[in-house]
Amino acid sequence: MKKKVPVPFSHALTTNHDPLTTTMICVSIGRGRHQHVLAEHRHLVEQGARLVELRLDYINGDVNIKRLIVDRPSPVVITCRREIDGGKFAGTEQERIMLLRTAIAEGVEYVDLEDDLAEKIPRFGKTKRIVSLHDFRKTPANVGDIHRRLCGLDPDVVKICTMANHPHDNLRMLELTRQSETPTIAICMGDMGIPTRILAGRFGAPFTLATFHQERALAPGQLSYREMTEVYHYDRINEDTEVFGVVADPIGHSLSPLIHNKAFTQTGLNKVYVPFRVPREHLSQFIDDAAQFGVKGLSVTIPHKESIVEKLTESDDAVRGIGAANTVLFDGPTRLGYNTDHQAAMSALEAVADVAQKGGKWLSGKTALVMGAGGVGMAVTYGLLERGAEVVLTDGVAQRAIQQARRFGCRSVEWSLRHTVSADLLANGTPVGMHPDVDETPYEKHHLRPSMIVFDAVYNPESTLLIKDARSRNCKVVTGVEMFVRQACSQFQLFTGQDGPAELMRDVIKRATGAVKY
Repeated sequence: MKKKVPVPFSHALTTNHDPLTTTMICVSIGRGRHQHVLAEHRHLVEQGARLVELRLDYINGDVNIKRLIVDRPSPVVITCRREIDGGKFAGTEQERIMLLRTAIAEGVEYVDLEDDLAEKIPRFGKTKRIVSLHDFRKTPANVGDIHRRLCGLDPDVVKICTMANHPHDNLRMLELTRQSETPTIAICMGDMGIPTRILAGRFGAPFTLATFHQERALAPGQLSYREMTEVYHYDRINEDTEVFGVVADPIGHSLSPLIHNKAFTQTGLNKVYVPFRVPREHLSQFIDDAAQFGVKGLSVTIPHKESIVEKLTESDDAVRGIGAANTVLFDGPTRLGYNTDHQAAMSALEAVADVAQKGGKWLSGKTALVMGAGGVGMAVTYGLLERGAEVVLTDGVAQRAIQQARRFGCRSVEWSLRHTVSADLLANGTPVGMHPDVDETPYEKHHLRPSMIVFDAVYNPESTLLIKDARSRNCKVVTGVEMFVRQACSQFQLFTGQDGPAELMRDVIKRATGAVKY
């Protein structure tokens, strides 16, 4: 059961909201001039922010605390961080102590004190004490002992920020938050630590932290206030929120959080979709930890679609046939694996080919060249073979194409010989042409024929060079956006039992990739 924050603490936070039932975002402002700090503070409050951190260490020259807080539009946290703690303050320690004591004397709502400073600055007036510690290299093995020590330094809130080097670090920090009797914010830094920022409130943290703008993060992995509110809807997350997400490495390119969180919001579901960066060697541990994160379902992408299969307890026919899964549902100890990629690709192809009998052998007598023998290529190969095509596989790693061709009972060719295949259907399952390498193509334009169907699984950008070339040669084309939206709709149905909002998803992805301008 999620603990409640003590009432005296809540009074310092609240304006028009009850913090006992809602979670908050503390937005950090780090600017060099007082007027910019004041302007951003006003703007954030206009946008709905209820708590703002003013980073004194970012201000150039003398700091005028009274000017910063005299007409403040919301409660503030005053912080003056040393370089050793990830800040920019270059003055003496005595000067820093004086700034913090002045802020307390002026009656600010919160002051952030590093652990070695907490004993030097006594409690005074109504100002609440955040006692903090930062480790930019690791999440210490003894983080529980560190937390207990900080709790002994007269805090109203304990804040621990550490670097995540393993996905399990996230769970350790979130559990620390949940189990603490003292209000605690335990956050992991770096892109691997992003889940702790999004799920902090679900585990009982009084607030999480964000930055004013995504290009001005004050700590590694920090999300912007806009991302936290408009993508993840942090203020709606509570202990009953069901967690879904995408597991990948790298994770930053994924648009799945945009798609699914928008769909959850439109349908009024108490669910959040989180990006989990999980290196290949940590996948097994992460899947074992998933239930403790509250995870109910996952989208699975590069490089995990094949290796995830060994962690499943049950799987559908497509997963068994393809040897890869892109969706996992968690039901107690049961892990159900699905592959929505192949059906999404096939339905998109059948739509452009205007096939009367969906799922039939409409490709009998036709040759299909599939470029890429990874998860997408395998899913497409499986679907094409079901529909009667003669499939030829090729991959930049020749042995991978040979192995998968042997598995599916089809042919393979060397990558350098791919243009020698007289294909009726061309499918790209490689990342060639993906943003930012938009001037690359996996297949030369002059080999394209007007009678061909060309499918590119790359969805960012939608109009890859391959797609542009195919259109210029009057080929029928299927873009990666169509496949992405169709598989996302199928995943949404598995996650929720409801049909996925295809038009909404299509609009979101096209806006995100710049295919449609706001």
